Amino acid sequence: MHNLKTTYHPELLLIGGSAGSLNVIMEMLKEIDFYLSFAIVIVVHRKPYSTSVLPQLLQQITELEVIEIEDKIDIVSNKIYIAPSDYHLLFENTKSVSLDSSEKMNYSRPSIDVTFRSAAEVFGSKMIAVLLSGANADGVEGLKYVKNNAGKVWIQNPDTAQVDYMPRMGIQSGVSDIIFYPEELAQLLKKCSKL
Repeated sequence: MHNLKTTYHPELLLIGGSAGSLNVIMEMLKEIDFYLSFAIVIVVHRKPYSTSVLPQLLQQITELEVIEIEDKIDIVSNKIYIAPSDYHLLFENTKSVSLDSSEKMNYSRPSIDVTFRSAAEVFGSKMIAVLLSGANADGVEGLKYVKNNAGKVWIQNPDTAQVDYMPRMGIQSGVSDIIFYPEELAQLLKKCSKL
């Protein structure tokens, strides 16, 4: 297990992933049996205009409320939020988000980079960005922005990723604080959550 300062208590855990990331997210949620003193926001690449079953799927495996984000929704601790397909997710402040339909970035909307960057501007040192399995480099530039704004960066060990390109590129950027195995993620979150 990683040596994580127990005094670090974020206000936001922001997860970005693409192909192969859902299994890691599900494994993490199954293990969360404790109060989260922060919100978890998940941005994954999905097909546009499709009816989303992801929130319902995740709700079946966790006691925490899972919410698909709508424009101007309030973000509160101890809940799981999912970015909708075909919109970029932006943070207006630490409690509110907006949806944006501007051009795709890294062939993606939602773009992990866009959301990481927006969150870093708002949360600064009070956030953790997590990059999971995926087939493109979306999220890597955003990780650099998070790090430059004093946030924490956690990256899935590429050897455990179904598609290793995204986490490998994240590690090569040189900004990771923790490179984790999927089975460690929930316990890392527990260490960060205020009792």
